[in-house]
Amino acid sequence: MTSFLGEYEVAMDSKGRFLLPAGFRKQLPEGSGERFVINRGFEHCLTMYTMDSWNVLSEKINRLNDFNPKVREFKRLFLNGATIIEVDSAGRVLLPKPLQEYAGMKKDVIMSAQGNKVELWDKDTYYNYINQHAAGFSNLAAEVAGGDFINPFEGL
Repeated sequence: MTSFLGEYEVAMDSKGRFLLPAGFRKQLPEGSGERFVINRGFEHCLTMYTMDSWNVLSEKINRLNDFNPKVREFKRLFLNGATIIEVDSAGRVLLPKPLQEYAGMKKDVIMSAQGNKVELWDKDTYYNYINQHAAGFSNLAAEVAGGDFINPFEGL
């Protein structure tokens, strides 16, 4: 499974297209093609998955119990707007207008790698979010990974 790294700033044109950065494209798995699924993410960003990552996630979501009203609500909110996008011959992708509006994207977009997926943010929204949450990062790390995290720097 792909694990993306990096943060890229891209410019979106008036039609909602942007060029996939070379550094990102180099990380795509061999033979994966250039098709992605993009959908509404959390915190008003968009989330882009390779087709392989989306298929794994989709299988898990499809196994959830539809008799649970919270599952139905989650599926509606998470899957609503999910769209297959393809890289065109010029190396660009087109973001659907409703997804652009959901994320408040204007021109400058940040692509932020999140392991098996990439978040796309309006630049100002992204940096506001990062700045608001940076002070609590140490406490957050201790809370979510404290006892389960293996320190890769231990013994160095």
